[in-house]
Amino acid sequence: MRFALIYDLYLKKVERKNRSKAELNQIIEWLTGYDAVALQKQIDSDHSMEIFFTQAPALNENVTLIKGVICGYRVEEIEDPLLQKIRYLDKLVDELAKGKKMEKILRQ
Repeated sequence: MRFALIYDLYLKKVERKNRSKAELNQIIEWLTGYDAVALQKQIDSDHSMEIFFTQAPALNENVTLIKGVICGYRVEEIEDPLLQKIRYLDKLVDELAKGKKMEKILRQ
């Protein structure tokens, strides 16, 4: 799947729940290490989710604090590294859409 397509789905999801694009971008940047300019380049590109995560500067050191179930799987138990990163992002977006405070989403 293309990252830009997934990003659009994430954006629609969070906006339906009265959250903002800026908040979505903040959690993606927190997770991946992209800055705003680099993230926008990824959104504008035709890259797959795999390339998006491969090119990410660095996963946040607190990524292991992301726990819970997403799509029926515990994110901390997913063995495939790429799938786990995707599910980490899914989990953060779900938390944003459910109205959690940014401090909790960003594990601060």
